[in-house]
Amino acid sequence: MITHDIAEAISLSDKIIVCSKRPSHIKKIYNIEMENKTSPINNRKCKEFSTYYDMIWRDLDVSI
Repeated sequence: MITHDIAEAISLSDKIIVCSKRPSHIKKIYNIEMENKTSPINNRKCKEFSTYYDMIWRDLDVSI
């Protein structure tokens, strides 16, 4: 699955691949490991969720 929604990716996936801008290459691969992983809604409440979110956000080529 390809998504631009970080929260969706973390809550649904076991592995996330972050790609660079074009020409695309793999920047980082995250193996998503949560202690109490159950459903996508509950996964967003896991303590590890925000840590993954912050790490992935920093890997994106986004300027604010």
